[in-house]
Amino acid sequence: MAPRCWRWWHWSVWPRTRPPPARSTPSSHQQFSTQEQTPQICVVGSGPAGFYTAQHLLKHHARAHVDIYEKQLVPFGLVRFGVAPDHPEVKNVINTFTQTARSDRCAFYGSVVVGRDVTVPELREAYHAVVLSYGAESHQALEIPGEELPGVFSARAFVGWYNGLPENRETSLLQLAPDLSCDTAVILGQGNVALDVARILLTPPEHLEKTDITEAALGVLRRSQVKTVWIVGRRGPLQVAFTIKELREMIQLPGTRPILDPADFSGLQDRIKEAPRPRKRLMELLLRTATEKPGTQEAARQVLASRAWGLRFFRSPQQVLPSPDGQQVAGIRLAITRLEVSLLLPKDTPVLKSPHPSCPHSPQQGVGEATRAVPTGDTEDLPCGLVLSSVGYKSRPIDPSVPFDPKLGIIPNVEGRVVDVPGLYCSGWVKRGPTGVIATTMTDSFHTSQTLLQDLKAGLLPSGPRPGYSAVEALLRSRGVRPVSFSDWEKLDAEEVSRGQGAGKPREKLLDPQEMLRLLGR
Repeated sequence: MAPRCWRWWHWSVWPRTRPPPARSTPSSHQQFSTQEQTPQICVVGSGPAGFYTAQHLLKHHARAHVDIYEKQLVPFGLVRFGVAPDHPEVKNVINTFTQTARSDRCAFYGSVVVGRDVTVPELREAYHAVVLSYGAESHQALEIPGEELPGVFSARAFVGWYNGLPENRETSLLQLAPDLSCDTAVILGQGNVALDVARILLTPPEHLEKTDITEAALGVLRRSQVKTVWIVGRRGPLQVAFTIKELREMIQLPGTRPILDPADFSGLQDRIKEAPRPRKRLMELLLRTATEKPGTQEAARQVLASRAWGLRFFRSPQQVLPSPDGQQVAGIRLAITRLEVSLLLPKDTPVLKSPHPSCPHSPQQGVGEATRAVPTGDTEDLPCGLVLSSVGYKSRPIDPSVPFDPKLGIIPNVEGRVVDVPGLYCSGWVKRGPTGVIATTMTDSFHTSQTLLQDLKAGLLPSGPRPGYSAVEALLRSRGVRPVSFSDWEKLDAEEVSRGQGAGKPREKLLDPQEMLRLLGR
């Protein structure tokens, strides 16, 4: 069934349109809200959104029971498969998630694909409430000629490859085996993921040996011939999406030097004066790096650098160029762009043009303005042997019964309540889109769980008992699905840690689902 676009969703909020069932008395709802019964709640997805949702529910309702379903055999989502291996401090949230999973009122069921092994309507029958927190498991396509050429990958798949996501390992059906024998790589997009990918490509392999990067990926990186990485954005310096921490790491990356064109930053000093402090600090660091002469020590370091990275602004991908035999990427054609203000007005509304429309640093590039990149008509070709698209992650519809907006890539919702589906909620990226950091997702998930608890208290959820996992277990058994428990995961976790100890790594990740099942005696 094709996903539906619920364009009217923002006018509907089901708690106002669905009165409590007539057979239920106010006292029964009050009893439920005062925690004299046990609400059975299901969370789909065990990444940050799923675990933070479960954590908040368990903390703020003394009797709630939460079951977490995950399609992978292992938990933690993008904390395990998305956070860069050289950022171990970010992964410390796993300790908090583990405490949640070990609660007597929480259970983890891995290797269960909701929408295939069990449907969302079946979950809604078994639980008082269902929260969809399954994140963004796809990527935004470039939709340009040549995107299908060997040597073109999504940054999401590349990140999954070096982080051990089973579907992105070299022996998987996707057969992601990046060829790093080229001299130049181009990353399309200027967010934190783009800088993560650039940093992993350029970091000396010996600096990654003590991280949890997979040994298979490390072996490929040891043989890498990539010397230059260009990070390309459609707009200008003021619109970059990366943060100062990631930029500072790139500037200080051992064995590399930055390539920044001072002309790209001309006139920006005055424009950033009114910028919010984080943006101002980021721009000041970019300006210093691009325009100031490095000190003696830094200059000496850059002279010895064998690798380089650069930011290219006002460039939009137009076509991936093939090698003469058509079997490999050989370059990328970029449309040169300029910025104009996007006022989000009706399309027939006239828009004032800049007095100098050809200048990318025209007044239209002011801080705080919504700008869009428009082509100037000029192009340039940039030779490269590897193209990584980092223009955004994207959620997918999970079940025909769940509304989904394919244009926005989210489940239509109001404060986490899925539109016109009582008892169904969402949190995280599938709720708001793939933006923000883990702390953003934490706040978002807490809001959704608070909304759920408010509806519970108001009597908007079923008041009678629900079977919870016992009903789902029977369905899964009849379909030949055997879930992985959290204690099973802890066995796999111990095996990974043990394998990593010999090499001085925090762990050596298991990549093959079949090997994982064999280790569990399956």
